Amino acid sequence: QLQVVESGGGLVQPGGSLRLSCVPSGFTLDYYTIAWFRQAPGKEREGVSCISPTGVGTIYPDSKKGEFTISKDNAKTTVYLQMNNLTPEDTAGYYCAARRHLVCSSRVTADDTWGQGTQVAVPS
Repeated sequence: QLQVVESGGGLVQPGGSLRLSCVPSGFTLDYYTIAWFRQAPGKEREGVSCISPTGVGTIYPDSKKGEFTISKDNAKTTVYLQMNNLTPEDTAGYYCAARRHLVCSSRVTADDTWGQGTQVAVPS
């Protein structure tokens, strides 16, 4: 059974950093793309980042390029989303989704396997 588990969220002051983790089980990252999404209360789910099976990473919000970085460890057992210089606008539930695709997309797909999410709160 395919599963992903997120961790690393929390409460952080503006300008602080967090590193989120997404750990897959039941499959290998050699064949799956991992995408990060976030959803704030009352807003639609938004694509944040994605990394392909070959390790090509993309950050989608233009305002976060240079602040967020996606990577995976050499053993390909964990995907990380490093988030620096966080602002209150980054407050949301963060979710990772696994899909057996070779290329990244910022959109939700019918093939997605979702985790339960991890909460990030940045007070104003």
